[in-house]
Amino acid sequence: MDHPDNQPGTAASAASAASAASAGTSTITLAGGCFWCTEAVFDRVRGVTDVQSGYSNGHAQNPTYEQVCTGHTGHAEVVRLQFDDAVISLREILEIFFATHDPSQLNRQGNDVGTQYRSGIYYETEAQGELARQMLKEMAAEGIYDAPITTEVAPLSNWSAAEPYHDDYYARNPNQGYCAAVVGPKVAKFRKTFVRFLKDA
Repeated sequence: MDHPDNQPGTAASAASAASAASAGTSTITLAGGCFWCTEAVFDRVRGVTDVQSGYSNGHAQNPTYEQVCTGHTGHAEVVRLQFDDAVISLREILEIFFATHDPSQLNRQGNDVGTQYRSGIYYETEAQGELARQMLKEMAAEGIYDAPITTEVAPLSNWSAAEPYHDDYYARNPNQGYCAAVVGPKVAKFRKTFVRFLKDA
């Protein structure tokens, strides 16, 4: 995932990025490859009230995009979602997540290769983790994928928001090369498959 036409911004700290969830709102952090793709999908999901790109579950504090891209910080590119439990459930969120990336690819999505592109579900409550693990068992039993599912399920750690230029990247740059070739088709697949969850449906 290249962005030669952009200049890096300033990474926000975890403290400034985090906000208290309101009543009836839950938060889950997902890694599904390039966060431009994952953000673009969940921006369109009914009941999702906030989507923030960032980095998590690495060993460094507040890394930059360039540092994460080296693979040396251990972070995944993630999106942190806030969603209204009365409108959409976590199971439905995860169904969309699994359908819009390939969880059987280890440390990559398509041509994006590296541990930062791994598949991951990073939870904030044990109940969320239990549901994620149960869904992985169900998917494995159904034999949906030819290869083993590689999705990491772990408590959220070392979260920090990405640089501001990543925010709404696809919405602002739909004709950029990567967006047109990779993000656009993924969004189109989501819109076709999950019509009932579209905000504009």
